[in-house]
Amino acid sequence: MSFILPQEIGYLIFIGGGLIMTVLVLLLIFVDTKWLGTRKTYEWFSTAGRNIKSGLLASSIISAWIWAATLLESSTVAYKYGIGGPFWYAAGASIQLILFAVIALELKKRAPFSHTFTEFLYLRLGKFGHKVFLLFALLANFIVTAMLVLGGAVALNTLTGIDITIACFVIPLSIMIYTYFGGLKATFFADYLNTSLIFAVILVLVTSIYFFNPQIGGITGLFESLQLASVINPVEGNSGGSFLTLASIGALIFGIINIIGNFGTVFVGQAFWQRAIASRPKSLIKGFFIGGLVWFAIPFVLATSIGLAGIALHLDLSSSEVSHGLVAPITISTLLGEVGAILILTMLFTAVTCAGSAELVAFSSLFTFDVYRTYFKPSASGRQLMRVSKYSVLAFGFGIGFLSLSLFSMGLNLQYIYLSMGILIGSAVGPISLSLIWKKTNKTSASLSALFGLLAGIFVWFFSAYTLYGDISVSSTSHDIPLLLGNLTSFITGFAFVILGSLIKPDNFNFNITKQRIVVVDERVRSLIKEDNDETLLKKRTLFGYKYGIIFTLVLVIIWPLPLFFSGYVFSFDFFLFWILLSIIWTVAAACFLIFKPLIESKREISTVLSNLAILLRSKVIFRTNRGMLLSSPHSTVNSTLENSTGTNYKRILVAVDGSMPSIRALDYATHFFKSDSIIYALYVIEWSDDSEENTEYDTELLKRVEKEGRLILSSILIKNSRRCERIVKVGDPANRIIKTAHDLNVDIIVLGMRGLGHAGDFGHITRKILSKSNKPVLLLN
Repeated sequence: MSFILPQEIGYLIFIGGGLIMTVLVLLLIFVDTKWLGTRKTYEWFSTAGRNIKSGLLASSIISAWIWAATLLESSTVAYKYGIGGPFWYAAGASIQLILFAVIALELKKRAPFSHTFTEFLYLRLGKFGHKVFLLFALLANFIVTAMLVLGGAVALNTLTGIDITIACFVIPLSIMIYTYFGGLKATFFADYLNTSLIFAVILVLVTSIYFFNPQIGGITGLFESLQLASVINPVEGNSGGSFLTLASIGALIFGIINIIGNFGTVFVGQAFWQRAIASRPKSLIKGFFIGGLVWFAIPFVLATSIGLAGIALHLDLSSSEVSHGLVAPITISTLLGEVGAILILTMLFTAVTCAGSAELVAFSSLFTFDVYRTYFKPSASGRQLMRVSKYSVLAFGFGIGFLSLSLFSMGLNLQYIYLSMGILIGSAVGPISLSLIWKKTNKTSASLSALFGLLAGIFVWFFSAYTLYGDISVSSTSHDIPLLLGNLTSFITGFAFVILGSLIKPDNFNFNITKQRIVVVDERVRSLIKEDNDETLLKKRTLFGYKYGIIFTLVLVIIWPLPLFFSGYVFSFDFFLFWILLSIIWTVAAACFLIFKPLIESKREISTVLSNLAILLRSKVIFRTNRGMLLSSPHSTVNSTLENSTGTNYKRILVAVDGSMPSIRALDYATHFFKSDSIIYALYVIEWSDDSEENTEYDTELLKRVEKEGRLILSSILIKNSRRCERIVKVGDPANRIIKTAHDLNVDIIVLGMRGLGHAGDFGHITRKILSKSNKPVLLLN
């Protein structure tokens, strides 16, 4: 069998791409920690410091929701059902993100310090309920990751010939490296890079299909080819057998299955709870709403173009190729040759690494908090939690390769797993949601309803397959009707029994318990959470979420598609043209927002990084003394720096002290070098997250304690020569506080050690920032 690409290209994209992504992410982490002052704690690893804004949150949500199935299965349903397939894929997997935002905000209100949703359920439902929903969460985790790896492995094998066994281990390897080092914060960085790349590739592919490919003949040629295909090979259950209609029984059945299954993977998947926990409450609703609407564009435009192009080309695909999700790679390769194959593999790589990394961190959090800390070592320190998290990333990464290979050996393909996942985890959606929003939810009925719903869903699935097709096998259980009945039974039963049990024997749970008993290791993060937990703000956001969540849901799954379904309308050319142009415009707008919104929100951090880079690259005016060097700041003149270098004209001197030897020498030097009638301000800054734009207010009790520690450190430093010296303690970002204090005190010069505690380079990142932003002369001492 000949393959479109050599194996070397496949390895280059997945292994080489993984290494490149790792280098980029590690570079971004270096910048974040060294120049932006972020500290690597366990909260940083597992929750990204809980300070993610809406633009980056939306980007990360999209990334976690771009599975291999998003690129492969969506094109398959377009190939099978026509234009209705990708619409129901897009609409049926967008509304969950929008509705989930409201439930996630309830978690912020009920348990603001939680790291996982099951950590909350441990207190809400007890040990039995915790174990039940932990199993569902892990099951969702395994299903999603197995789909990612299996879909990518089969496509990689089809295009390059790389053995599926090898591919099932190569793909997790490309994800594990940067996740191991960077945790959730690395995932957010990688998500932005990967989703931006995916949208760029999508626009290239779509533009090529609709406007530049002679085999398709533009939008007009595609429309005519679809009309011809509808006559030659009409679709059973579609209005007039046409591919150009939303009046499709098959597409509607798929849409219902898709909606139920994706409720399970979002509401039961820790990857999405992780992102909600990492975000600021005021960013959560906006980020998820935007994420859902932007993600809608991907299957809407990509699957429509690729799936319909596959029909227009009259590709002779086997049922096995269709069920394994190979419509997209084969169609793109037929249209664009090797270039198309490389593009689709690149998209698959980014999709697998994005969502795969999210699932790795999700498993790591579940295992660390809900297994290790809950049942083995409740007193574990942040360092121990970090170590367990990293080891669990490696264990899960290697283990998922074996799981994916086992599923493939059993004959389970991407389509089968995707359509059956709602049966396996859909019954947990109702109990989880009601446990968060309804204090009367009975903990026993919540746990049992999830289990009973699972068993009932499987029973109906198998029984209907046996009744309709005569046996229970992979083949019989993969048909639409058994899958539909199994999904509906599991989902509805989970809701019905928890409601019934809670009405018969209601609980009266006090949610203050979950607020008080879940703790955060990092006290700075605890302070930030307390500041964000404004009940008035949360109430407004919740009402906004319920209102517009319902509106968006009604528009996407009822108001838009159902009139077209019940009318039996077959698209005219004008309406088809409008539909295609709408999908392209939606995608362009989504891409622009996705790329530029996070950059706009991070303009201050970007400015800081660029300033530090400028310091590294540009030449500096340096006047050396016998023990130090005087650097002019960007706003100082060279002449004034040189004229004042003797120290005779400096009356007010600010010396930054952090306890390091260079800072102690700087203070000692200042007491000797400057005139005796000058004033020395010894400043000690306790490093803390500093967000002046947000008017951050710190935890008062904690603030008093750390200020007291700072005064003790300063009082232990002796000032020679009986100089007039004032000791000052500040809390916040060291560079910002030094610059602001120098300005407030109107000092003549700032004196610093060249390096602070633990820094081995020529200059510390705090020093670089001060040189970049301060308009005061700065004297550096070795």
